[in-house]
Amino acid sequence: MNEQRHSLSSKIARLRDQFIEQMPGRMEEALHHLAMLRVDPNQRATAANLHRFLHSIKGTGNSFGFEELGSIAASGEHLVARLLEMPLNVSAPFWDELAEVLARIVLNTETLRQQGASSSQEHDVPRFEMAPIDDSEGDGGRRIYICDDDPLQVEQLATQLQCFGYHPVTFTDPAELRTAMMSKRPSLVIMDIFFPNNVSGTDVLAAIEREKDQPVPAIFISARDDFEARLNAVKAGGEAYFHKPVNALDMVTTIDELTVQKKPEPYRVLIVDDEPVIAAYHSLILQEAHMVTFQVHKPERVLEVLHLFRPDLVLMDMYMPGCNGRDLAKLVRQVPDYFGLPIVFLSSETDKRKQFSAMRVGAEGFLTKPIHPEDLVAAVAIRAERMRALRMLMARDSLTGLFNHSTTTQMLENAIANAGRQNESLCFAMIDVDRFKAVNDTHGHPVGDQVLLALARVLQQRLRNSDIVGRYGGEEFAVILQGIKLGAAAQIIDQLREDFAKIRFNAGEVEFSCSFSGGVAAFPQCKDMKFLREAADSALYKAKEEGRNRVVANNE
Repeated sequence: MNEQRHSLSSKIARLRDQFIEQMPGRMEEALHHLAMLRVDPNQRATAANLHRFLHSIKGTGNSFGFEELGSIAASGEHLVARLLEMPLNVSAPFWDELAEVLARIVLNTETLRQQGASSSQEHDVPRFEMAPIDDSEGDGGRRIYICDDDPLQVEQLATQLQCFGYHPVTFTDPAELRTAMMSKRPSLVIMDIFFPNNVSGTDVLAAIEREKDQPVPAIFISARDDFEARLNAVKAGGEAYFHKPVNALDMVTTIDELTVQKKPEPYRVLIVDDEPVIAAYHSLILQEAHMVTFQVHKPERVLEVLHLFRPDLVLMDMYMPGCNGRDLAKLVRQVPDYFGLPIVFLSSETDKRKQFSAMRVGAEGFLTKPIHPEDLVAAVAIRAERMRALRMLMARDSLTGLFNHSTTTQMLENAIANAGRQNESLCFAMIDVDRFKAVNDTHGHPVGDQVLLALARVLQQRLRNSDIVGRYGGEEFAVILQGIKLGAAAQIIDQLREDFAKIRFNAGEVEFSCSFSGGVAAFPQCKDMKFLREAADSALYKAKEEGRNRVVANNE
């Protein structure tokens, strides 16, 4: 962490030096603006440029720890604001005062340059601790130990978990479980409570945990469903309790909650600021918090970048040439796709009336420069997470959590375009649960929902992270497999078909299984999305016609 902070400190120091090195050229331009205004105070565009320059120096100076420079620039900003409000009421002393401010800025920046800006000022480097990114791979994260003295119960449960991509290891003797846990740590233990000879599963697991530095999540199973049995399980550190016979889907859901640690997608933040140095500074702070950033210095590029970058939040300066932040935010809000996109102003503007005026266009917040790095990260993360949650609700199927029909279709279109650019293959599979109407009619819709949830979990857990799974509607699902040939894709879907057929469902006293049929087609054999979907649908229809419970690849 110390090395990480040193690296960030070095990068910020380079930005501070760059800012000071650029000041002489920028001051020449500011002095030219002053000379023009002395001749004609009514040149509003020139006055606005000078005001924006001083506002920028105030914010950037304070952000980099140059408080004296920021204070001098602030006094000049107030003077030019008066000029913008009443250009005809300024007198000679006004011009002398403004000229003195600019001269003090020149003197201050020259002093900083001679001293070495990065060494002359202390600057607060963010100290927030970020969770380490886990890059570990392999099957260890899906290893489950099951211990039960009933061999049939153990094997049945192990078979069900295998269908969902877990790697169960079975034991009928608690002593064997203890030996295994001492040598190789599983992700989770499923433990019966009662064993022969009055051996208690809860006592065995508690004893094992006392010898381990890191506890292993435990789920207890038992034929007993009384208070005492459940209390003993809780005292032994049990995270869940299942009454036999165990519902496999409920068990898998609980295992997922206890073991699956998905890497969160980093927040994507678009930074809009005409001051490249301060934009780079804020970008560094957010990148240090594992966010992905993109900088735009010209407002006219924002719509183009929004379409390509797809941010979770826009961090926008208030004062920019040609288009201020308020107008730019209003412009973005008028595009339907970005109506709900969080926009946060980040500016050294302290006038509350102007801040509220900017907020009226629908901004999510107003942050004042300079802002402490931790406060910036927190403000961005809170709003970006809210946007993620909203997008999730809009893009996902409410029952299964898979992408809904419209989102899947859009992702298929994007995947085909990307495959075309990369000259890669892509396969599209359509899957339909066989005789699903009969399941609903016979066992009821809640049981039918369990079947759909089980298939959704099989698809999610057994396919690659790069593959896209969606619910197309009803009992129909869609899978986008990228960078794969038709034959290999058909084999993958067929293996999933075999595993899904092994899952046992319970409807009261009745136990049953389900199957699905699938059709697979490939790009570029099918030249566009329309032909690809039609080819996959045709293959699915053929699979149904040939007797169901099979996968057909469309080679035509």
